[in-house]
Amino acid sequence: MSVTRVHTARALDEPVCISLDEAIDILEYGEMDDEVGLMRWGSNYTFLVNIVRADIRIMAIYKPRKGERPLWDFPDGTLCNRETAAYLTSKALGWGLVPPTFLRAGTRGIGSVQLFIDHDPEEHYYTFDKSCLSSQLERMVIFDAIANNADRKGGHCLVDEDRHLWGIDHGLTFNASEKLRTVIWDYAGMTIPAAIRADLEIFCGRLADDRDAYTRDMRDLLSGIELRMLRLRVERLLETGHFPLPGPGPNRPWPAV
Repeated sequence: MSVTRVHTARALDEPVCISLDEAIDILEYGEMDDEVGLMRWGSNYTFLVNIVRADIRIMAIYKPRKGERPLWDFPDGTLCNRETAAYLTSKALGWGLVPPTFLRAGTRGIGSVQLFIDHDPEEHYYTFDKSCLSSQLERMVIFDAIANNADRKGGHCLVDEDRHLWGIDHGLTFNASEKLRTVIWDYAGMTIPAAIRADLEIFCGRLADDRDAYTRDMRDLLSGIELRMLRLRVERLLETGHFPLPGPGPNRPWPAV
């Protein structure tokens, strides 16, 4: 589901709604001039920052590469790439599930910079009314299956004032090995809706086109085997026509929120 405007903030106590295009322009080309604070609940260094362009200030989430904790199953220094790849994939699908995210320089070096979404921090997957978000949740489930998301916690699902669903924290994605871990198993085994299948068909065609802008950008962010497995996951969903089932290994992240 595409969006044309986004709810973000100029400061912690100053929410603002601006056009998506304006937010992207500021985020990609603006100056990161101030760190508001460190987000202390993350396993990697994550900062809330201000970005300014043409005297317009918005807030963003900045995850510097050199602040990433080494993991045994993900190559060092690649989590910020994966955050960016998740946004590009959501954009390529036309689903608008991931806030605009760019790999760029910041106050602590290269890292992912993601638009801060103004939301109620007490509202997440386990508290919001899922009945009015079902079509968006279906897309998020398929997105996570495509991205091989190993960390879809309930707190990684945000809902803004327009009741638009956003997914955040995508550092543990696009691994070549099967790692899908999510709290959203509501649709397991059900038939994928026709509209989502149609989007997947178009997306699969883009993955097969080496000249496509999305495919070219992804080659700069992921390894060759990771890109091949991305395409294979899409083809598998189209072949089965069903939402994925929990695998034999760990299939839920911890903690759940």
